[in-house]
Amino acid sequence: MTADLPTHVDENAPASPAELLARVSQGDQGAFSELYDQLAPRVLGLVKRLLIDHAQSEEVTQEIFLEIWQTASRFDGQRGAASTWIMTMAHRRAVDRIRASQAGRDRDNRIGLRDRAVEYDHVAETVEVRIESERVNRAMSKLTDLQSQAVRLAYYGGYSQSEVAGLLQIPLGTVKTRLRDGMIRLRDEMGVAL
Repeated sequence: MTADLPTHVDENAPASPAELLARVSQGDQGAFSELYDQLAPRVLGLVKRLLIDHAQSEEVTQEIFLEIWQTASRFDGQRGAASTWIMTMAHRRAVDRIRASQAGRDRDNRIGLRDRAVEYDHVAETVEVRIESERVNRAMSKLTDLQSQAVRLAYYGGYSQSEVAGLLQIPLGTVKTRLRDGMIRLRDEMGVAL
């Protein structure tokens, strides 16, 4: 004799994460609290294994549960278990935090390297500048007085070509010619390609 035995459903048994997520998607704060109590230790454990830092792990866990509250309606029970969905979300969020942290360290390192004063030999730098200056002065001495005057006003004095023309009281075209001829002669004297 087989009789259908009534199946006893324990009304005090905790609801499954899927059931809780369904209720959370409807804005049920009590269901969210139950879901948190059920899964927060596992989520925190996973996040902490990845991040190591306890304070950051707690912060990321809070972010995950906030995301669960906001996106519970996106859970599709046909695609997998609710706890798997939540743990996947936790893993992704922890990895994102690691990447962001690494990107911040990389950026700080680049800025630190950029801002670091580069050491150089002051004596060698001074000698190089002096030698180059002597080369330029020797080459300048090969210019005509008119070319030298125009070059010194334009390149050492910082005057524009029209200002040089005004100072020397000569046409602008003449200044341009003197500068061009002077620069060609300097190039030839110094052996530099312009």
